Amino acid sequence: MALIPPSTAVTPESAFTRLLTIMDDLRLNCPWDKKQTLESLRHLTIEETYELSDAILSADMPEIKKELGDIMLHLVFYARIASETNDFNITDVLNSICDKLVNRHPHIYGDVDVQNEDDVKRNWEQIKLKEGNKSVLGGVPLSLPALVKASRIQEKARGVGFDWEEKKQVWAKVEEELQEFKNEFNAEDESTIDHEKAEGEFGDLLFSLINYARFININPEDALEKTNRKFIKRFQYLETKAKENGKQLHDMSLAEMDIFWEEAKKI
Repeated sequence: MALIPPSTAVTPESAFTRLLTIMDDLRLNCPWDKKQTLESLRHLTIEETYELSDAILSADMPEIKKELGDIMLHLVFYARIASETNDFNITDVLNSICDKLVNRHPHIYGDVDVQNEDDVKRNWEQIKLKEGNKSVLGGVPLSLPALVKASRIQEKARGVGFDWEEKKQVWAKVEEELQEFKNEFNAEDESTIDHEKAEGEFGDLLFSLINYARFININPEDALEKTNRKFIKRFQYLETKAKENGKQLHDMSLAEMDIFWEEAKKI
């Protein structure tokens, strides 16, 4: 016998209750939903997060709304599974984040004075240490992509005052790291290099560039992804034009391909 779905809600509270009711129905009656575990959902949640990221970069508001719903479902799903073993439930989850936000915003819910965003971030990191974190960097997930992880490491270090004072100092560090890398991997020198050492210097260079990006309010992950998308669009134009001219890319000279590439840059 088919269940009667809860009706469309008109308030945030009733909409959330509607989702919880549907989640309960699915967990009890759907073979797929009944089978899921915290571990089986993990990779799907990661995929949904990347889909939300794609939608945000595309500024596709309908798609953002859809992906937010997908992620919300996953959060409710995790809490529903945990409630079955009496570890925690959705109420515990929501109260936990509310308590954390109140505790970490003493300038809103207490008598702490702040002057700007940097003061807020410093307070945040200090409170986290008082809560039991052994290191300021302890909250940076080990599995984060390296580019994102570098940004988070630098932001957290800045939160406790470990940072450059002026962006010109940071740029000087970029130039220093670039020179050190060039010393290890000179494009004009065909002699064998110490690959491990060159790799280390290249990592230092990337880290310093990410640091400079932070000083001029550029998100390096977003910047690189936009460049990736730009390259893909232009390369696909190149492929299309080659096909229209009855050619295969591997049979074309670089000069021939460059003509179409320059056309793509004007689109």
